Amino acid sequence: MSMSVPYECTGRKQQKARTRRALVEATRRLLTEGITPTVEQAADAGAISRTTAYRYFPNQRSLLLAAHPEIDLHTLLGDNPPTDPEARIDLAVKTLAELTVENEPELRTMLRLSLDPELGSHEHLVLRQGRAVGWILEAMAPLSERIPQAELRRLALTIRAACGIEALVWLTDIGGLSREEATRLMQWSARALFRAAISDASAAEPCIADS
Repeated sequence: MSMSVPYECTGRKQQKARTRRALVEATRRLLTEGITPTVEQAADAGAISRTTAYRYFPNQRSLLLAAHPEIDLHTLLGDNPPTDPEARIDLAVKTLAELTVENEPELRTMLRLSLDPELGSHEHLVLRQGRAVGWILEAMAPLSERIPQAELRRLALTIRAACGIEALVWLTDIGGLSREEATRLMQWSARALFRAAISDASAAEPCIADS
């Protein structure tokens, strides 16, 4: 059985890559203006023919998915990370919250796509890749010998729920906070969750020793 080859992977690849990039950049510009663009709107904004645009993105959903921010980070801790676990979490959550605010229009679009029951399978949605959870786990790495991995992952999931795009939308749209206030509250929430988990782990240690 032969497999179809994506249009942009055949012939004149560099030119096609530039065209695709122009469409994605145009989409992101429109998103920052409060517009959820169709393929036609992105094509017009990028000065690309609509026929050509549809060769890259056959529908609006594929276009919007491509506009997800490309955050190529392996850590949120920078080049000289602190050694104290709480300081590492503070820094990681602060960086994650800032990235969320910086890429808010695109992330809001991804969230809407994730919640729309009419869009079919969500298995390829980028919000479900778990990058943020991995970053948070990396920040908590010094605790790996003290707290079981399953507990660390549960804590990472809990902290992620308190500081992602979902939290930002609620805090600003419903809670009425500014983005600066929302960022501070995300950090406060993450710190409180982290301290509670550490307290629970410390309380359990004597029991483990007596068993």
